[in-house]
Parts: sequence; structure tokens; C-alpha cells
Amino acid sequence: MEKLMIKHMLDKFEFLRGVLIASVRPAVAGLIFGSSAFAQVAAPPVEPGVAPAPISPPFTAPGQAEVERVVVTGSNIPTAEETGPNPVDTYRPQDIENLGVRNATDLLNKLPAEAGSTINQNIANGGDGSVIPNLRGLLPKETLVLIDGKRVATTGLGGAPGGVDINLIPFSMIDHIDILKDGASAVYGSDAVAGVFNIFLVHKFRGLEIGGSVVNTNMGSSNDAREMEGWLKAGVGDDKTDIVVIADFYDRADIFSRDRDITSNAFAKPWGGFDNRSGNFPGRVQGFRLIPKLFFNGGTPTPHSSAGPADSPFYTANVPYPDGNFSLFNFAALTPSIPGADRQVFYGSFTRDICDKYLTLFADFKYARSYFRASGAPTPFAPDTFKNALGLPFDGGVSISVPLQNAFNPFTVADATLPDGTPVTTGVRFRSIEAGNRDAPTTFNDILFDVGLRGEMSEFGDYFKTWNWEAGFRYSRNEEEVQSRNIVSQSGFRDALLDTNPATAFNPFTTGSNTPVAQSRVYVTLHNSGQFELPLGYFTFNGDLFNLPAGPVSFAIGVDYHGERWRNDPDSLNTTFNTIGATDLEVSLANRDVWSTYQEVRVPITSPTWNFPGFYSLEVDFAEREEWYSQNTAATTTLPAGHSQFNAQKPKISLRWQPLDPKYIGAVTLRGTYTEAFHAPTLTELSPAVAQNFPLVHDPLGLTPDPQIEEHIIGNPNLQPEVAYEWSAGIVYSPKWLKGLTLSVDYWNISLRSIATFLGAQFILDHESQFPDLVQRDPISGAITVVTDPSFNLAGADLDGIDYEAIYILDSTIFGGPDWGRLTFTVNGTYLNRFDLTVSPGSPAINLAGQFLSTSFTLTGSLPRDRAYFSLFWDGPADTWMGGFDVGATAHYTGQYHDTVDLGVNNGRLVREWITLDLIASYVFNLPPPGPAEVPGFAKDGGKNVKMEGKEKNVLPVSTAEYNPCGWRAWLNGTTVTVGMQNVFDEDPPFVAGAFENNYDESLADVRGRFWYLQIKKRF
Repeated sequence: MEKLMIKHMLDKFEFLRGVLIASVRPAVAGLIFGSSAFAQVAAPPVEPGVAPAPISPPFTAPGQAEVERVVVTGSNIPTAEETGPNPVDTYRPQDIENLGVRNATDLLNKLPAEAGSTINQNIANGGDGSVIPNLRGLLPKETLVLIDGKRVATTGLGGAPGGVDINLIPFSMIDHIDILKDGASAVYGSDAVAGVFNIFLVHKFRGLEIGGSVVNTNMGSSNDAREMEGWLKAGVGDDKTDIVVIADFYDRADIFSRDRDITSNAFAKPWGGFDNRSGNFPGRVQGFRLIPKLFFNGGTPTPHSSAGPADSPFYTANVPYPDGNFSLFNFAALTPSIPGADRQVFYGSFTRDICDKYLTLFADFKYARSYFRASGAPTPFAPDTFKNALGLPFDGGVSISVPLQNAFNPFTVADATLPDGTPVTTGVRFRSIEAGNRDAPTTFNDILFDVGLRGEMSEFGDYFKTWNWEAGFRYSRNEEEVQSRNIVSQSGFRDALLDTNPATAFNPFTTGSNTPVAQSRVYVTLHNSGQFELPLGYFTFNGDLFNLPAGPVSFAIGVDYHGERWRNDPDSLNTTFNTIGATDLEVSLANRDVWSTYQEVRVPITSPTWNFPGFYSLEVDFAEREEWYSQNTAATTTLPAGHSQFNAQKPKISLRWQPLDPKYIGAVTLRGTYTEAFHAPTLTELSPAVAQNFPLVHDPLGLTPDPQIEEHIIGNPNLQPEVAYEWSAGIVYSPKWLKGLTLSVDYWNISLRSIATFLGAQFILDHESQFPDLVQRDPISGAITVVTDPSFNLAGADLDGIDYEAIYILDSTIFGGPDWGRLTFTVNGTYLNRFDLTVSPGSPAINLAGQFLSTSFTLTGSLPRDRAYFSLFWDGPADTWMGGFDVGATAHYTGQYHDTVDLGVNNGRLVREWITLDLIASYVFNLPPPGPAEVPGFAKDGGKNVKMEGKEKNVLPVSTAEYNPCGWRAWLNGTTVTVGMQNVFDEDPPFVAGAFENNYDESLADVRGRFWYLQIKKRF
């Protein structure tokens, strides 16, 4: 494989040479044979005292100061252009704050390009506290998250999203965030299908900053639920060295479902939804309940006192109030809607110019710990721990069976018999209310270490003046640990049900009556851990190759390697499939090695210094990347250890065209891209470890009497990469007639193929002849015993839409009067036109745009067509005391969309739009430095005034009096005070019937309601 990779690298250099020749040839021909057709622009005069720059790389027009060029997300070539060919949104800390954002969940909820199954900290049941971007509404795995332009480890347990947790990067450590809303596999490799979320950390800071904020919901409908954050940022350095150290802590209290009307009851029919309450609760047997006297007081029926519930005086089938707690269990009364969380992060950065800019050493280190108090309803006791002769649970798996010999069984006549002859009562419902919620606190420990060298190459001569190189190593690791509390041990539960001793037996016929000994036999705490490691090494060059009449041809080329090492270690009770209330699964172990080469060329066809009508500036960018994958998966009970290899080679072409000189109508930039993207299967998708499920199915052969069967969901070591074909086209216009206005519109189109997805048990049974090895049947009866459901490259999605933005900056001085400050108006939005999902080959496409999708679909989450924000901010006039003001408002808009398509008719009910208003005001104290002050008996020049010969004279210089440098002015100067309020009108999120947990769309909204915040930071 090594020889193969070297051959491909040589082929790539040949490709690079071919692209250069093809790009240069027409330009040179035009210069020789058709130069009269071009309008040669005269060079501006050289400024006095400035020598003309030589016409050699780098290209600089005579007399022009060279503009600093930087690498912008979406390209590896530095540029000085403000508007590039790729649609990139940049958010600096002040921009993030002006959006009303206080944490990572807020950020994703408020970005218009975010949609679909966004993972955030609003998810209490099944969430682990991670916050994972999801651009365009595709799965989170299709969005590549980078830190300082390089990959980092995904979450330790892997999970379905397979993404990077940006909650582990506090805003105090962020310099800016670039969001590339375009495919970029040709630049960054796998995962960059929907776009790139690139977070740049702080590497240069001078002084000391101490800050803190407090947030609370006690001014709205939600109860008191405060958030606190504090940080310390310190930096020193000179023209050669930069050292930065940052420490940040964050803590948030819980908000419970009962605190807000919309989330307080799983009985959602009054809102237009379903009754999502559970039938699993203590005191219920088959269609009967304990009489209210016992039901509401924890009483227990007399053991062995009647033949069955129909004959017992302790049970009734009369439920007079079907919407009350006597009818069904309302889990929302106990669960949190937004769990509590805390986080501590420490970061250090070091940069040192060893040999001026020719050799620079850099190193970074970050450690983050986060804790998330996830919690679900008390454990429902299902499926049955006892099995029938076919090995299946009784009563469809929704209840439990209790032996007649149990010390608390009130019945004497059996409903069924176990294979060993033990008589049992079936249809008993129970839930661990006595033990409390199924708490699943999750702890992340995340480390990131960077070290490398970079430098300029101008010491080798003028030709290399723009050449730069960088080589580095990164090690990133994420460890995740989950404690699942109040889970049921099947073996312990079986023993406790068979027990005839009241002191140690388990009573499932009421709640609160089990002894500590009985509870200790049944309830356990599981310990699950996972780890994802990512070592990475790279070497890259960029610079200018040679000049064309329009400017220099620039390039970037590099190689890199990264490894992925993932393991998931469930509790021993999980790996033996011996729990109730938790997902049982096997140990997972997988690893991968990825070698990559990439190259990029930017060719200027015309430019402001060499152009002709209609082509004021035109440049083309060619990029290509090839990656070689080698992965290994460990053996499981279903499949042996596996090994697979594949490679991917993807191009991208980008175009930037300014047809007219800005002096005519303003700056008009047309841009477009075409790219082929890919996504390599995640290690969790490749791992053949088994996860257990119990779906309801129909046996086409009619040999299985019970519709609920056992399903084993497994990954597929033979999965191939997903592929995507993408293009975009846009325009950016800054009109001359209205200074300060910039408008942009971009159309984007994504066609994603071979999405890795599970077939589903019913699909496999319907096509059993094609998948004979995936269905196991009883050799005698023919009944289904187990269906194995591996993932395959089957599904596809086609989606397109429009991104738009308008920014207008109104400077009051343009009217010729006094300076009254500056107004900034911003509109940023996304319109989703189409999202066609093809679940399997041959099936019709389903347009999911404008829908909330239930979990029965491959791609889950919500896909509203319209999302946008509108903001207006005023900055005070400079050089006055009002210059420190920054006051404004931001309105966030999510348009109407249809409820889950599972509702049937007319695509379900309509979810109303959600509009919230955020207000913010901040003031930076920037007081003038203290000056000398007169003091009685002292002159301005510091001399002493004395009377001599009747006249006052100045003698003997002394110290000049000044304001105290440690007084109130010094403490106030450099202080920023910010106050704000989110959701000013305390709007409930829209009701969504298909949202199981809290009756609203947790991925795009939140239930906190109105809350205020105060932030103070002091810069020394």
C-alpha cells in the first residue's frame, strides 16, 4: 500500500503541473496575439521614498503596499481578498454575543444554516451533554469540525452522531469561528459534506482579563435556574514570543419539565398531540389497577388472596378520569427538560520566533472536563425477564411475569407456565418509582496537544518571498464515562421474584414497599466508558509559483496522516444482555489509519491591474485530495475480526469573478463552486458489535405468533464511503450608491449517495430470500428467533436551498454633521427548498423539507424551510464617553413546518413559527490616562511656591501630584459591563406532537423562556 500511495503522489504532482500549463497557456497566448483586446490599467504613481517593487513573485503592483494574506476556511492558499469564491460566515466573540448567545447550545439553535438532528444540551433523555453542529439538516457526521484548521477527536462513546463536542471549547478561548457552507472534501478530506465548522483559538493576547457572568430564568415562566461562568485570561509576549493561558469554568442548574406548561405533561392531546404517558406503572395488572385507596397510598394487596385481578377486591377496571394519574404514568412530572451541567477548561498557547519569521515554534495544550446530569423516567420493567418456550417474552414484551410462589403475588391461578413448569402471573406492570429516575450522569475528559514548526522561505531568495511551510503533530483524545443508575439486573430480578421470603423478595404489585435488601438485589449502577484517540501529523507548503499578467499563480500542497482509535467498554451486565432499562450491547473496538495528499492551485485570469471589459477580476481555484483508508474491527459474537481498505479522490473547482470596476456601480462579485465530497464510514458504523432491540414486525411466512421479535443491530465492516456531488453559485454586491451596504445570495445543491443506513427488521423479513443469513428461525416451528440488522450503503438524499445576508453600516458622519455613532443592521437566513430522501433503492423519494421527522426515518430531526435572524445595533461615537456603548436587539425566526409525517393526513398538523427577541447593552470604560493636577502650595511644574521679599517665587522642584494609579479610575478603566435579556416576551417554543420527550423541538428551540444575564470583565 505504501508503494501505491507514493505512485499516487507522483501522479498528483503531474496533475498539478498539467493544471498549471492548461491555465497559463491561454493567458500567454492572449498576451502575445490579442493584447489589443485587453484594457491595460496604468500603474499608480510610486509614493515618494518608496522603491518600486520588482516584477517577480510575489506579484505586487508598483507603488502598492502588499496586503497581508491569510488562509481562509475553504482553501489552503492565503488570500487578501475580502470576498472569496466560497460562502463563509465568520463570527467573532462580539458577533456571537450580539446574537444573544450564552453557550454552545444557544449558538447552534440560533444559526440559520443549522437544522435536522442537531445534538445539544436540551436533550435530557438519551443526551450525553455534547453539542454537535449539523449544517443543512444532514446527520451531524456530515459536518466537519476543525480546531485551528485541524481535526480533533469525536466523542468517546461514539454514539450515532459521531461528531465533535464544541461545548468543550468555551467562548473565552475562541478568536473567531468560520462556518463554510459548502462541501470541502477536496480540501479537508472526509466528513466535509454539508460544510465545515472551523474554530480558531486565541494565540495572541496581552495583559490580564478576568470575567464572569450570571444568567437566570426567574423573570419568566420557568423557575429559578441560574447559569454561571467565569474565566481568567492572561498573555505576555514581545515581537518574538507569545504566551497565552486561559482558565474557564461553567455551571448550570436544572430546569424540570414540570417548570413549564408545554413540557409539564406527557398528555399532549390538549395541545393537538398524543397521549405519550406510559402504561408501565406500579399497581397495574393486565387491564386492572389497584383500587385508589391502595394505588395512591402505596398499599399492597393481600398475598395469594384471589384467583386473578378480576376476582380481587383490591383491583378495579373502572378508570373514571382517563386524563389523570390513575390512568397512565406522567413521566414529565419527574424528569428534567434541561439537565444541569458543569465544565472546567484549561488552555495554554506558546509561540516563539526562533529565527525571526523563518523558523517559528508553536505549541498548544487544552484540557476540558464536563459533567452532564442526564436523567430519564424511572425504569419501566420491560421486556419480561422470563421467557416462553420460544425464548420470547410473554405479553409482547411490554410487561413482566411473576411466579405464583412470589411472597407478594396476590393471585393463585396462573396465566402461563415457564418452560421449567413454574406457574406465573402475566401482564404485570411496574416502574422503579421507589428508586427514582434513571440518572445517567456523563463525564467527558478531553485533551488536545499541538506542537509544530512553521516559517517563511524568503531567505532563499526573492522568488521564495511568499513561500511558507508548516509541519506539526497533534494528539487529541476524548474519554467519556456514563453511570447509569437505577437500572434493573435481569438475573437479580428473576431471583427476587422467585423468592418466597417477604424480607428479601421483590414486590412488583405496588410501590414503596420493597425492603432495602430486595432493592439491592434488583437495582444496579452500570459503568460504561469509551475513548476516541486521534493522532495527526502533517507537512504543507504554500506560496506563489510565477506571475501571469493578472498576478501570481499561487499554490498549496501537502501530506498528512491521522489515525482513529476507538473503543467502547460497556458494563458486564450490558455485554451479557442482562439488563432492563438500558441498551445492552457488546464491547466495540475499531481503528483506522488515513494517509492523504492534497494540492491546490489558484490562477488569476484577469485582475484590477490587467483586465478587459466585463472581466475586471477573474480567478479560478483548482483543488484535489486523495485519501487511503485502512481499518480494522475486533471480533464479536456475530462476525470475526475484519479488515478493509479503500481510497477516495475528490476534486473541487471554485470561481470568483468581478465583471466591473467598483468605481462604476460598486463591487459586484460572482462566485461558484463544484465539488465532489465524500464521507468515510465512522468507526461506530463499521464495528460489528451487537446492540439489542425488540421491534414489532409481521412475519410474511405466518410462522411467528408474537409480533415482537428480538433484533440485533450491528455495524458493517464492509461499508464504503458515502459520496456527494455539490455545486453552488452566488453573488455579493456592495453598491456605490449606498455606502456601507453589502448584499449576498448563494444557491447550494447537494446530492448525497450511498448513505450508510440500517435496513430494519421488517425490510429484511420482506426480502428474506435475499438475506437468508440475517434471519434465524426455530428449527421446529419456524418462528423467528433473531433478526440481524447490519448497516448498508443504501439511502440517498437530494437537497438544495438559498443562503442570504444583508449588512448595512450607517456612519452618522456621512451626513456632514456631528458624530452620533454607527448603526449596523444585519439579516442572515437560509431557505430550504428541497430535501428528497430515498430510504432504499427503488423506493420513492420523500420530500422532507418543511417537516419534523420522527425517529422512524433514517435522517431524524426537523427541517423547517425558513430560518433567519435580524439584528440592529448602535455603537456610540468614537473619542467621546459614549464611544463605549454597544446597544442593540436581535430577532430570531424559525418558519412554520409540518409535524411528524407519521401523523398521516396532509403531512400532519402545522407547527407554528417561533419568533424571539433578544436585547443586549454593553459599555466599555475607556477613561483617559490621569494627568498632573495642581495641589495647593505647588506649581504646575512641580516647584514649591514661597514668598521672598514680598513676592511669590518658585523654588526647589518637587514631585508632581497625579491621580492615584490604584484608585477607582484605574479599576474602572478597561472594564466592560454587559446586560441582556433573551426571549423578552417569554415565548413558549412551538408545540410539536412528534417530539416524544418534552413536546417541543429540542434541536432548534429551547424551553427556558425569558432570562436575563449580567456579564462583567476587566482588562488589566
